[in-house]
Amino acid sequence: MVVVNMNQELIKKAQILRSRGFTTGEIADELNVSKDTARWLKLQTTAKGAIKATQAPIDFAIKWDSLGGSSARLRYVSAAMADISLKHGPAEVIMGIAVSGVPFATMMADILDLETGIETYIAVFHPIKHRKGKDAKGAISSNFASVKNKKVVIVDDVITSGRTIKEVIDVLKQQGAEPTTVTVLIDKKGISEIDGVPVESLIKVSRLG
Repeated sequence: MVVVNMNQELIKKAQILRSRGFTTGEIADELNVSKDTARWLKLQTTAKGAIKATQAPIDFAIKWDSLGGSSARLRYVSAAMADISLKHGPAEVIMGIAVSGVPFATMMADILDLETGIETYIAVFHPIKHRKGKDAKGAISSNFASVKNKKVVIVDDVITSGRTIKEVIDVLKQQGAEPTTVTVLIDKKGISEIDGVPVESLIKVSRLG
């Protein structure tokens, strides 16, 4: 079955990433699955082409490597994401969530500079799932723009559970920033807002039944 083959492929990829020292959160990001799914994938084994596995969590694996390999395609998609972010007014800072949200955010800022005439800055957020230890916290990179008292668009590639986005919103509000919208390529959760901040996506994924 196609589903089994896809599971086998994901399990193999997860095992390779794990052997390279990737955290569960980083594996989830790389494969565009939830942390629960990434954790499940890490624990599975394959033998002679057959899966020895417990029931997988309910999830959708997203592949957009045909998009990520082309700067032109990334720019076209980023232009569409920039356009839907403007539904909620212009922003002063575009914050990309590391790793996959950063390329979109960078291109969006450049596009919005031209469209709005407002100088748009880039910020980068490192989520807690990329860090280890019970005291680990998500953090805004000090190498990019400050978000203090700024209007900020949050950008990522995929929303899976919404936990990372909520984490970003909390940190932004603690710094006096105003998150105006969350803009993503794909929303697997099918939500319209998180903590009062509207969510805009190019694609929403919904389960039927």
